[in-house]
Amino acid sequence: MINMTTACPRPDRPELADFLRRSRDRIRPQDAGLPAGPRRRTPGLRREEVAQLAGMSVDYYIRLEQARGPQPSPQMLASLARALRLDTDERDHLYLLAGHRPPAGRTAGDHVAPGLLHLLDQLPATPAQVVSDLGDVLAQNAMAQALLGGVCTVSEHGRNVVWRWFTDPAVRAAYPPEEHEHYGRLHAADLRAAVARRAGDPAATRLVDRLRGASDEFRTLWERHEVAVRRRTRMRVLHAVVGPVDLDCQVLLSPDCDQRLILLTPPPGTDTPDRLALLGAVGTPQFAEPAAR
Repeated sequence: MINMTTACPRPDRPELADFLRRSRDRIRPQDAGLPAGPRRRTPGLRREEVAQLAGMSVDYYIRLEQARGPQPSPQMLASLARALRLDTDERDHLYLLAGHRPPAGRTAGDHVAPGLLHLLDQLPATPAQVVSDLGDVLAQNAMAQALLGGVCTVSEHGRNVVWRWFTDPAVRAAYPPEEHEHYGRLHAADLRAAVARRAGDPAATRLVDRLRGASDEFRTLWERHEVAVRRRTRMRVLHAVVGPVDLDCQVLLSPDCDQRLILLTPPPGTDTPDRLALLGAVGTPQFAEPAAR
């Protein structure tokens, strides 16, 4: 794994060009303070408009979108991020694709911090687990195992939540069908951010390659180049024993953003506390232990 505090990521010009094009297509001219005009072939910004907003030459910007030319400086990337109205996750993604550390800088770690393991043990009534930025389940408490299944001892990639979502029908069966598309987009966008942050890490590359080969759905979502770090969502688990369980999924990022503590808490006004209490008493896992992959 690359230590982001001592090594800069390598520029990925094809990915940078693709991200710039797709980000440009998403911006409406009026959102950038420009007139829409009557003769636009696409709803997004033109290349010359992005160059104007970023304070660079049109030729320079065109070369970036064509995956050629010099490596853009951090100052130029900051101007592009403002011109394309990128949020923090998208801005960091832009820096990494261009071969620069994001302004905040990040590192990566392989082991679960002892403090996180201690915290899991202190939450007997709340499902909680530690997951890597790539989606590997690194640690779970008993309630998380009962609700979601115990997968921490499974070999690569069987303990990975992204791999299981796109390849294991039993996992999807535990969530409402009308929410499957939403969860798929969340997984792909979150993984996209992690892969760029790791900048060529073999484990990240291997996971994406396997997913692209195993799932047409993942391949389609990956090509959309959406990026967003998952922080908080509402979810419903259709548990085989206690029935539907509504949960607030709160994702607490480590300072290095390579590990997340995920807490699954009852939304106000629901019967989730009663269902979790029953689950704690029954202790039945949601899924059978999957075979190693």
